[in-house]
Amino acid sequence: MSNRRNTWFYALLIAMTSAAAALVIASRLGLAPESSAQTTAAPPMNSAPITGPLTASTFRDVAKTVMPAVVNIRTESKQRAQDLSEFFGGNDLFDRFFGQQEPRERGGGQRPREQVVQAAGTGFIIDKAGFILTNNHVVEGATKIKVSLYGEDDDQEYDAKVIGHDPLTDSALIELTQKPDHVLPEVKFGDSSQMQPGDWVMAIGNPFGLAHTVSVGVISALERPFTVAEGRSAQVLQTDAAINPGNSGGPLLNLRGEVIGINTAIYTDARQQGNIGIGFAIPSNTVRELLPQLRTGKITRGRIGVSVGSIAREAVDEFGLKDRKGAVVQSVAPDSAANKAGLEPGDVIIGWGGKPVSSRDELVRMVVNTRPGTTVPVRVMRDRMERTITITVDELDLEAETNTARSNGREPADPVQETSSGFGITLQNITPEIARRLRMENRRGAVVTDVEQGSPAARAGMQPGDVIVRVGRQEVETAADAQRELARIPSGGTAFLRVVRGGQETFVTVTKD
Repeated sequence: MSNRRNTWFYALLIAMTSAAAALVIASRLGLAPESSAQTTAAPPMNSAPITGPLTASTFRDVAKTVMPAVVNIRTESKQRAQDLSEFFGGNDLFDRFFGQQEPRERGGGQRPREQVVQAAGTGFIIDKAGFILTNNHVVEGATKIKVSLYGEDDDQEYDAKVIGHDPLTDSALIELTQKPDHVLPEVKFGDSSQMQPGDWVMAIGNPFGLAHTVSVGVISALERPFTVAEGRSAQVLQTDAAINPGNSGGPLLNLRGEVIGINTAIYTDARQQGNIGIGFAIPSNTVRELLPQLRTGKITRGRIGVSVGSIAREAVDEFGLKDRKGAVVQSVAPDSAANKAGLEPGDVIIGWGGKPVSSRDELVRMVVNTRPGTTVPVRVMRDRMERTITITVDELDLEAETNTARSNGREPADPVQETSSGFGITLQNITPEIARRLRMENRRGAVVTDVEQGSPAARAGMQPGDVIVRVGRQEVETAADAQRELARIPSGGTAFLRVVRGGQETFVTVTKD
């Protein structure tokens, strides 16, 4: 009997040890199941058309249903006092704006290098576990985040932390680290792609600290470009529902009370700092699809290393196109995926991964939504002929990209030698001094020394310090070469220019007067 017990004991021990070893080996080889955070799906959305009459109680019912899921967010961050004072135009204006004196060191010396700055925003609960969606700019750089809930005492606040954030959609996911003793409500998502100009919407937020304020309006426009980073923009919804400072991060709702946008910015003029009827919201579909990545704390996007522009109406025929669909490559970053694949300034991208490209913005969306490491066939027009180029997509490093763009400064050039009539530019040969200033390895090309205000070149974005290295298919080595080729273009014709700017080639189209 004793031997039998020992046999069962050792068999059980061996089985447990084997199972543990298998788990260790699987985890080392990357075979273990992914965590729930990695496999969390995007929350569901309701894509059914909105039907039914608008009644006297419609907006009241929406506010009553959604308001409990909207939260007020208060943040604290450290900023240099001197920077703030300079931004607001000196001490007097700073004091009037904030209603308080800036702290100074004893003895009337210089004020401290840093001071605590408080700000307010809005968010909304998307998960009963305490996950809240808001704007990135509401919580960016915050050292402390406090959240207050609907229906509770004003002094009742809960601590929260940032889980993930994304500057390109101005979105952030935060989580309550302190939980209330009751079940949290949560919002429902609608389909932002169904919204059209004229559709009714409601905004709920914390404008000027006035908690849970409701405003109503309509969708004014779709796909407004909104700058979110250096050289990058997002397509946003425009609304006339009142949005003011403090509304940032709050929900924009349809008539069913479903989130179709995140309120993020307003347009103001010099006379008025509050709402003037032009507000912007990030479409909910854009952020909803990112939520699984936001939960992991890292957003992964694709990049190929080009800047692209729209196709000028007058350039359609000369590109060999039937219409303005596509995106023209303006510049290619050195050592980028596009550079390695052979993409050139002046190429027109008309297809990405088997799908047609209708515009510059659509191409940008296609690229950033492509997983890094993916090999993509790209259809381009070059010299009026279509060809296919294969590109392996890189991973976007937004911070590095922004720093590079800001560091590409230009030095002013030397006096004028050649004037190009019809384009509004003056050109000069590249002297050794100019080459040194512009950090050019060779002296081939024509440097732009002046751009006439309101001229075709100015409208095309040309700047002093640009170096023209090719006009059409003809390379140029001197200012006289460039002047000769530009003179051959008839009035109303389009010049296709290769320009070196900030150390890399850029494609520019200029229509001659």
